[in-house]
Amino acid sequence: MKPVLGAALTLDMLALHRDWMLSAPRDLEIQSFCLPHVLNGDLATPLARAKTLIDGLSGRIGIHGPYIGFSIDSADPDIALIVQARMLKALEVCEALGATQMVIHSPITSWDHGNQQVSEHDALSQIERVRYTLGPVLKRAEDIGVGLVLENIEDIDPAARCRMVDALKSPALKVSLDTGHAQYAHFSCGAPPVDTYVMAAGKRLDHVHLQDSDGFADRHWHPGDGPLNWHAIFAALHALPKMPRLILEVDDLRHVTRGAANLAALGLAQ
Repeated sequence: MKPVLGAALTLDMLALHRDWMLSAPRDLEIQSFCLPHVLNGDLATPLARAKTLIDGLSGRIGIHGPYIGFSIDSADPDIALIVQARMLKALEVCEALGATQMVIHSPITSWDHGNQQVSEHDALSQIERVRYTLGPVLKRAEDIGVGLVLENIEDIDPAARCRMVDALKSPALKVSLDTGHAQYAHFSCGAPPVDTYVMAAGKRLDHVHLQDSDGFADRHWHPGDGPLNWHAIFAALHALPKMPRLILEVDDLRHVTRGAANLAALGLAQ
């Protein structure tokens, strides 16, 4: 059976596409609660609106967690505590909405890729910095039944996030893949092709951002509007023990169903 596509949407765009989201058990990733001014403000109004908009949806609910202006591997303990507080606040949103997944950004950069090839200490230190920041966050996520998924941003080695997830030893932490980010790493930084990111993650992969890109920049084009080999990517996905959440994440949110139609025309999804 072809997998059902979900979408990453702001609350405004969820209102626009609610009928399409209701047409099948489409997973939703709400992207309105990752912004600092939203998390720091009065959450009552956006939470009330979100609850109204998700009422009746049969897919799973998730959110994109905070990421703006920080990395989860900060070496400054004061900054790490701010990051920790942001993440815990986002988990309150998950709890209020019944969301079961939150996307967070990998701290691994192209700079780290080189350094970690020549220094084992460099990789271990980064993992311990992440452990310091995320320790209470992962414990809270475990307690409320939310899974955190670590999305590739500048990751060149498809296995690097997998090693980090394995080292943190939390059932609440798994891997996310952004296909466009992986294409950028492949085209511009010499990383392996996108489907190898799926293979490397294996059973850890619980979430995928579907977007197309030429690899020159983070395009967030509709799947099928760019050069990505979607047949290879979906073949790798079908080889997994369980299909992850498949989330369209495009810049052209008003026409988000275009990518879904493109993938359906290829016979890959619905």
